[in-house]
Amino acid sequence: MSSPPVPVSNLHISAGIALNLVSAISIVFLNKLLYVHYGIPSMTLTLVHFVVTSLGLQLCAWLNIFSPKRLLLKQILPLSVSFCGFVVFTNLSLQSNTVGTYQLSKAMTTPVILFIQATFYGKRSSLNVKLTVIPVMLGIFLNFYYDVHFNVLGTVYATVGVLVTSVYQILVGTKQQEFQVNSMQLLYYQAPLASLILLFVVPFFEPVLSLPQKLTLHAVLLVAVSGVVALSVNLSIFWLIGKTSPLTYNMAGHCKFCVTLIGGFLVFRDPLATNQLLGILSTVSGIVLYSYFKLQEQAKQHQGMSQRV
Repeated sequence: MSSPPVPVSNLHISAGIALNLVSAISIVFLNKLLYVHYGIPSMTLTLVHFVVTSLGLQLCAWLNIFSPKRLLLKQILPLSVSFCGFVVFTNLSLQSNTVGTYQLSKAMTTPVILFIQATFYGKRSSLNVKLTVIPVMLGIFLNFYYDVHFNVLGTVYATVGVLVTSVYQILVGTKQQEFQVNSMQLLYYQAPLASLILLFVVPFFEPVLSLPQKLTLHAVLLVAVSGVVALSVNLSIFWLIGKTSPLTYNMAGHCKFCVTLIGGFLVFRDPLATNQLLGILSTVSGIVLYSYFKLQEQAKQHQGMSQRV
């Protein structure tokens, strides 16, 4: 007879949430610091993160933190390509835009996912969920329109990043169900394959040969720290999803969103117009309302399933 699962204490949950908050916020500022002050190319830094994540996941597998599930290359290749695109373009957006614009543009992922699911998967959402798209898009428009650092290239990176991220998130959800695996088992294969893809792509787009001239000891240490923090983000997300409720995970996400926005203006002294502030408040309110209505929908679905059982 198997022993019952050991309940997770509030202290452990608090520690897990704190680790996720600190690592997810830190990775944004570390990356931005490396781009702005040390001139480290975005795709090269992404490659380092993928390699560190691959090694970290291999260590977790050896320590029996999770059990890898055998998957074929053809099964994981589309995910790895979209994973590369998702991380590369969001990092390019961070490199080219202010932290506030980068963070707000990521919120467009929600409306895009709703559109893709409705158009290609026939998955409908309630009217309340659809209406939350309005304050999100209004806030993003106000921020981009009044951003004094607005640039076309940064906008292109942010737009492509949103599209690829949306496709990636939908793919992850469908492939997890199809292959009967969790997110860590998928990432175990995605990260090494994504590393190989970038290893061949990076030399064509970034000055790899001149990189050693920029790599001071301080820069190398920061790159190594950013790689470990990137691994910490992935592991803590996996732990939080498995050990806490959807409400807890969503609230932690809202907290990260707000702190990152505020930190961008404080740390990098990004200028903030009044209309941009109104845009931020509009986007945050839309995201919070979206989470609230989605959680209500999920609760009703679970209640209906339990009644049928």
